[in-house]
Amino acid sequence: MPQYRDEGIVLRTQKLGEADRIVTVLTRNSGRVRAVAKGVRKTTSRFGARVEPFGHIDAHFHIGRSLDILSQVESFYSYGATLSQDYAKWTAGQAMLETAERLTPEEKEPATQQYLLLIGGLRALIKDEHDPNLVLDSYLLRSLSLAGYSPSFYECARCGKEGPHRAFSVSAGGAACEECRPPGSVVPAPATTSLMSALLTGDWETADASDVKFRREASGIIAAYLQWHIERGLRSLRMVER
Repeated sequence: MPQYRDEGIVLRTQKLGEADRIVTVLTRNSGRVRAVAKGVRKTTSRFGARVEPFGHIDAHFHIGRSLDILSQVESFYSYGATLSQDYAKWTAGQAMLETAERLTPEEKEPATQQYLLLIGGLRALIKDEHDPNLVLDSYLLRSLSLAGYSPSFYECARCGKEGPHRAFSVSAGGAACEECRPPGSVVPAPATTSLMSALLTGDWETADASDVKFRREASGIIAAYLQWHIERGLRSLRMVER
């Protein structure tokens, strides 16, 4: 059988039959892959624990008719072991995994930048240098940007008129001038807009110095923006402590 090898992050697992699992992996070179891991639910399985969500693995796949077969797995690191000790980090990480799966809709479509962003986001969570909510919101904005949905925080998203503009429209793609402002636009505090811009560009000095009330407002807008583009909400995002 044709085979290939790639490294990746386990996004999700599903039970299959009595002893198998379907494992969804975001890989460095092959994009999102769904593969069957045979016998991993047995107590005698050699690599059952390595194919849990948050696992950073080196995997060998055999190409199958509908699903590939995960034949060999080596573990680089288990982010789940560290994140599970802190509820805020764990739920933020779960939201990252679900977002990565939603924003890579085509199986085996290379998504190297999304993979590297996910690795960076998980590492940022366990380093504990920034608030988990800030890390999550930064990840969401950057992941959306890589998928082609980068919001505008200065120029009008519709006509390109130079800003700053007070209104923000999820449906229009970000900042909106008075002439283009559609119904349903919100008017965030200037500090909230500055925070979202900082999270997108990686300006952690500005992000870390932000006030809690502006972080909460930014989180709500970012969640709405994400939901608009993936056309439904994230189940895991409801569990994140804001």
